[in-house]
Amino acid sequence: MAKSTKYATPICITLSIITVIGIVVGLFARNPLIIAGLLLPAVIYEVYRTEGESTILSSWLILGAIVAELVLVIFKINFDLARFLGTSSQYIAGYYVPLGDIKVIFPTLMGVLSVILFLRTAGIYTKWLSVLIFLGAISIVYTIDPSLFQQLIKLVVQQGMNRIGNY
Repeated sequence: MAKSTKYATPICITLSIITVIGIVVGLFARNPLIIAGLLLPAVIYEVYRTEGESTILSSWLILGAIVAELVLVIFKINFDLARFLGTSSQYIAGYYVPLGDIKVIFPTLMGVLSVILFLRTAGIYTKWLSVLIFLGAISIVYTIDPSLFQQLIKLVVQQGMNRIGNY
């Protein structure tokens, strides 16, 4: 059964304002904790709003990823996956994904899952929230590792160009 949309617009507007404040303050302070903390309400509302099988799974995985990210940042857990695996990138789902600090893995996952939500959902509010989550996720990656952020952007552009070429 579809969720009520009676208060969805003001809730999404409020969550947009909170998320944008988190992104702006977090980027200026170079603090991913601010971004993730103020993105959390949008993720929770996304979990509430999603209804399809794959979208429910994606939204719950995003919630798990943001909680894991908060734990890693709060407890200052550092682990260099590139050094551990002995490679600067890993072939995942047909693409070479750059590796680095483990703290960039969860927001990267959030970004990918938010794109899946955007593409697979029919609801305007879940699409709205998925855009907020994507923007928050890439902002977290940028605050942690700007060079890895650039590599990920290149990867996304490259994938987009490949998809356009396939049409």
